[in-house]
Amino acid sequence: MARTKTRATAATALTPDAVRKAYRDMLLARIIDERQWVLNRAGKAPFVIPCRGHEAAQVGWGSALRDTDFFLPYYRDLGVVVARGYTARQAMLALLGKAEDLTSGGRQMPGHYGWRERNIITGSSPVGTQVLHAVGIAYASRLRGEDSVAATALGEGTTSQGDFHEALNWASIYKLPVLFIVENNEYAISSPQSREMAVQDVSERALGYGIAGATIDGNDYFACHEATFQAAERARRSEGPTLLEFKTYRTVPHSSDDDDRVYRSREEVEDWKQKDPITRMQAHVLAEGILTKQEDEALWREVKAEVDEAITYAEQAPYPKVEDMYRHVYAE
Repeated sequence: MARTKTRATAATALTPDAVRKAYRDMLLARIIDERQWVLNRAGKAPFVIPCRGHEAAQVGWGSALRDTDFFLPYYRDLGVVVARGYTARQAMLALLGKAEDLTSGGRQMPGHYGWRERNIITGSSPVGTQVLHAVGIAYASRLRGEDSVAATALGEGTTSQGDFHEALNWASIYKLPVLFIVENNEYAISSPQSREMAVQDVSERALGYGIAGATIDGNDYFACHEATFQAAERARRSEGPTLLEFKTYRTVPHSSDDDDRVYRSREEVEDWKQKDPITRMQAHVLAEGILTKQEDEALWREVKAEVDEAITYAEQAPYPKVEDMYRHVYAE
């Protein structure tokens, strides 16, 4: 089968192998997400925050950075950590609160991703605190003379909080190597963007801090990857932070405890489902000859089997021991 270079600039130089991996990561995030929702509805998982609809934005920025960079995802960023190597098994162990949970040994609620070896920093439950943490890490990198970049994600609702202002203000003054990535899905839980801010694009707020800003199609993996790559390179050249806005949409409720039918129409949701980033990426890999139809079908079966195996493993895995309750909490 013919293999061709896919759409990308010389800077990112995305090879067919890189695009296949990105597509697989998007599929893996989607199917993990769907299975987690089923486990919640079956009463096996207490709480889920889905990523459905965000996969192109998340895998796009998560795959555009170096291993030496720092990643500060927010609670919906399953696709980001999958792009950094997070597995279906790790996701299910965390969801079910098992002792082998990579992030916290079964202590944290889902969505608090952390992986020291991959520079993924665990977030706090208060929304937006990861934005300030990213600025502190970027400042530390500057003081150490490193060329690493700190990248953090947040929803557009978080940009109306004080933490966001303080983080951008400090980062802009010192031209810190930090990327602020807003995954704008139009709703802060149930509040539409029009009730959150007067501007049409969150990236307009970059002007007030004298930093670079851009609004990107968040359902286009290539656009998200390229924008993140270019922003990171500017940061490494000491040209300061960037505010990136990836416009996308979550096609399911905010969380497993939310009923989105009370604040948005089914017609609106169905319209966005026609713009699904997975379908868009699938069309690209098929049109470019990166995968054949048969290979694509085999990939879907492979990923589904991987997730099914992860669920079986996690359900059988032991819970944390009661005697370990106070480990890593107080001085031992």
